[in-house]
Amino acid sequence: MTNDIFGPFPGGPGPFFPDESWLKALTEGQRARYEELGTNLDVVERRIADACAAAGRPREDVTLIVVTKTYPAEDTALLAGLGVTDVAENRDQDAGPKAEQCRNLPLAWHFVGQLQTNKVRSVVRYANHVHSVDRLRLVGSLSAAVLRSERPELGCLVQVALDKEHGEGGHRAGVAPEDVAELTDAIADTPGLRLDGVMTVAPLAGPLAGDPARAFDRLAEIATAVRAAHPAATMVSAGMSGDLEQAIAAGATHVRVGTAVLGVRSPLG
Repeated sequence: MTNDIFGPFPGGPGPFFPDESWLKALTEGQRARYEELGTNLDVVERRIADACAAAGRPREDVTLIVVTKTYPAEDTALLAGLGVTDVAENRDQDAGPKAEQCRNLPLAWHFVGQLQTNKVRSVVRYANHVHSVDRLRLVGSLSAAVLRSERPELGCLVQVALDKEHGEGGHRAGVAPEDVAELTDAIADTPGLRLDGVMTVAPLAGPLAGDPARAFDRLAEIATAVRAAHPAATMVSAGMSGDLEQAIAAGATHVRVGTAVLGVRSPLG
């Protein structure tokens, strides 16, 4: 990289667009990637807006989280320059250095991957939200790390494995629907943590496999029950590049989009 694109950007806090001097400082390759990402973002934004309109929901009800896993910090900085405010990672060994390099940018960081307890201390250094809380032991580890670091409360979402409701997916991350209430209560009662809501990935097994609309409708039922007990837990994280429309129709408040913005990923090493 021949220039520093990691901020801070001009224009103050909140949604912004870089001024002409920032754009002029980009290399030819960075400018081409910036334009490519901008075009892709426009397409995704139109899809979200159309899905919100079809569902009778305001566009501002849905937050786009761009999943930047496997892509370099430079892409994350370019996304920030395009007005993206929320990014997600699924592996701490990639996310930690990237978040540090982008620390001056106005970004909220979402950790969406399966989280091992030995990675918790690292993750709480940069994550604003962890979407993949799926066991009581992890709740305790997150709380201890947050309190030790003296950082603000960590937003937590319970990852729901919808296939486990039907006896499938025993090896997959996530908690069975019947166990959501116990886990949400535990998070809400644990110091240092804030219960934000629920998350799911469309199941690969069971009766809901291949039918994201029905899967996300089931998550909406679970989210409603969670909010009845915990009114502030309003986040519903669901939907990715291929099924964001169905997720928004079912009430998702956050969609996690990677490929449609950044392109097809290289296989992970």
